Amino acid sequence: MTGQTVVVDNRAGGGGTIGTETVVRANPDGYTMIIVSGSYAANAAVYKLPYDPVKDIAPIALVGETGNAITLPLSVPVQSIKELIAADKAAPGKLNYGSTGTGGFTHLITELFNQLAGTKMTHVPYKGTGPALNDLLGGQIQVLFTSLPAAVPLIKQNRIRGIGVTTPKRSSAIPDVPAIAEAVPGYEAVLWYGFWGPKQLPKNIVTLWNAEIRKALKLPDIRARLANEGLDPADSPPERFSEAVKRDVAKWQKVVKTGNIKAGS
Repeated sequence: MTGQTVVVDNRAGGGGTIGTETVVRANPDGYTMIIVSGSYAANAAVYKLPYDPVKDIAPIALVGETGNAITLPLSVPVQSIKELIAADKAAPGKLNYGSTGTGGFTHLITELFNQLAGTKMTHVPYKGTGPALNDLLGGQIQVLFTSLPAAVPLIKQNRIRGIGVTTPKRSSAIPDVPAIAEAVPGYEAVLWYGFWGPKQLPKNIVTLWNAEIRKALKLPDIRARLANEGLDPADSPPERFSEAVKRDVAKWQKVVKTGNIKAGS
């Protein structure tokens, strides 16, 4: 839409912190931006970073939002969130929950559940979603907060059981599965995706890119691709993305401190 050539530069490593620092240090001319997920806020809570995750960025646009589902193997006779809480309290620590790695998004959203629900499920970290999901299907772990795009097909195929979603409201993809907040007041964990640039990015450039991204989010093919990934498009000003970053960095810092979570532990 802008007539500019866009070059995608994937900078792996450090849980995304290497790529992030590259953009933080970039010339604020509007030609270098980054797209990040909610794990950006999780990293800020767990790792000691060489930049301020809130003050050193210029939020541009929120792209979309999704969530996770509490999923269990069919062999576990738990049918609801209340039953899950009761089962854990009857045998604290016996239920094992998987994550995509210590300090990662799925770890922190499950730990938030532990803290708000008063449960003591045992953490089993994995190196990615695939191994964790395979062990859930095999019954080696009893609980996994699976991303909605991965969870929905398996729930509909009756291969795993979904008992709650992390979003404030129920997901239209699985409307019979309640929001966790219906049983655990105050629980909410939204996985977002958004663009930002260096902190000194001029306001007119932020406004320009925000407008162009919002135009793109209205295109049918873009909306279809987002829907295929389980994302609800976010047509919003930069301020909304800024609020989401500030809110989640503070939220996960509190969860990490309360749970005494350390990277690599």
